[in-house]
Amino acid sequence: MYGTNALHRRKRPGSSALRLESCPFAVSRRKVTRVNSHILRFVYSCLLISSSFVTGPLSAAAPKRMNVLIVYADDLGFGDLGCNVAQSKIPTPNLNRLAAEGTRFTDGHSSSGICTPSRYALLTGRHHWRDFHGIVNVFGASVFKKERLTLSEMMKANGYRTAAIGKWHLGWDWNAIKKPGAKPVGERRTAGLRPDAFDWSKPIPDGPLAHGFDSYFGDTVINFPPYCWIEDDRVQQIPDVMMDSSKWKPIKEGNWECRPGPMASDWDPYQNIPTTTRRGVEFIKAHKHSDQPFFLYFAFPSPHAPIIPNDQFDGKSGAGAYGDFVYETDDACGQLLKALKDSGQAGNTVVIFTADNGPERYAYARDERFNHWSAAPFRGLKRDIYEGGHHVPFFIRWPGLTKPGSVCDALVSQVDIFATLADYLSFDLPRDAAEDSHNLLPLPRGTAESVRSSHVHNTRENEYAIRDGDWLLIDAKSGYVSKRNQAWEAKRNYPVDDQSAVELYNLAKDIGQRVNLAQDHSERVGKMLALLKRIREQGYSSPRLAKRK
Repeated sequence: MYGTNALHRRKRPGSSALRLESCPFAVSRRKVTRVNSHILRFVYSCLLISSSFVTGPLSAAAPKRMNVLIVYADDLGFGDLGCNVAQSKIPTPNLNRLAAEGTRFTDGHSSSGICTPSRYALLTGRHHWRDFHGIVNVFGASVFKKERLTLSEMMKANGYRTAAIGKWHLGWDWNAIKKPGAKPVGERRTAGLRPDAFDWSKPIPDGPLAHGFDSYFGDTVINFPPYCWIEDDRVQQIPDVMMDSSKWKPIKEGNWECRPGPMASDWDPYQNIPTTTRRGVEFIKAHKHSDQPFFLYFAFPSPHAPIIPNDQFDGKSGAGAYGDFVYETDDACGQLLKALKDSGQAGNTVVIFTADNGPERYAYARDERFNHWSAAPFRGLKRDIYEGGHHVPFFIRWPGLTKPGSVCDALVSQVDIFATLADYLSFDLPRDAAEDSHNLLPLPRGTAESVRSSHVHNTRENEYAIRDGDWLLIDAKSGYVSKRNQAWEAKRNYPVDDQSAVELYNLAKDIGQRVNLAQDHSERVGKMLALLKRIREQGYSSPRLAKRK
């Protein structure tokens, strides 16, 4: 077993912390010696045996570090929040207040236009497309390789109590509890494994606990089996029937979109947000008197389908049931923030709020009926590599560091959260970790007006977009991955598709991506294609790795 000297600290030269008015933070001045991620993962296994491994001498000389709460919405549009777009028909008082109390980033992005890849990128600091493109399907395996350093593992190694609550959708080793010879029943879209296909008394390996989280509570994915609560690595109710949506209250908008499979007979999807929120509040309040900082990754199932706001939220918005569901999500965020305040921890907790991708296709009908465009002011929705697919809400409240009401227009990504927290912890990342993560802290130090000028966007294999400054190149005939909606394009004054092999937009002048400039700027197209090729092939985009070359 490694002792605490395996992660000993060393001084690094200090520098005066300058403050950038729009993006203020600060950073610790100590640094952890670089250790290969394979060794680090061995250290993490030792931490499971003795939590005092790091929290003893490693942190004894330093004041308690800031808690970190990441709140992750699901399929939430940039234009759903009034603090981003004043014309929103959805009241979100708690998220608006959070943005007003910290820094609101206007140019924040997820790695993908869909769920699993964005979550993977956030928790690894590595673009998903280097490893895979799609989601984890029903009873799918974990997307994490054993040697891959995760954000939760880094936080754990630095003395944090780590927890994940809510949606996981990053896979488990379901085969470990699946009975030999078990096969799906039914045909095609109705085919699913029966409840007796699994030994539910066994722990489910390779979930959150295997990748740096001390605890987990959630249903893993709201519209995937098994439909039951999972705590840590065990189901809390034995699934005893097949999923049957007729047992539930009627859906309020769209379709259930629930895959067939095992369900606990008393399962009620309407209780997802209330239950996970209550657990989040309990977790926060339980740390009121703790000397150990916490890292809580709280992932909502909403406003992803099924769109099921609870009755007390009906009619709260001007955007139908979806808007009411966003309102309920905002109310749950308010409960988490209130728990921080009531427990006296608000002043010592960094809160990061963002979403995994843009809104689902139901947004077209919602715009037609309510004149509320969830992805405003952008083109595209979930799955698309147009801005609406990945340009998402992004706020950070860092007490004592972010200036209330500040707005930052620099290009940032969820991939950057890893390197930012690493710098705050003075943790020297290994070469084979967080390969695409850019440290955001030079922004508030005043040493840079931006930390990244490029970002690769991707959902489907072999279809990419790349940002370079104000320019956005789509290396495909269209930025749509989901179906094109010509009625919406006509309403919003979009020209007919010009059938160009690529699309080029100047986002500084055309944030809605209406005017394709590819034919007029062929030299720029060539340079951006070369940049995309280089980033894809070199295996990293992090500036810290470029400096080590």
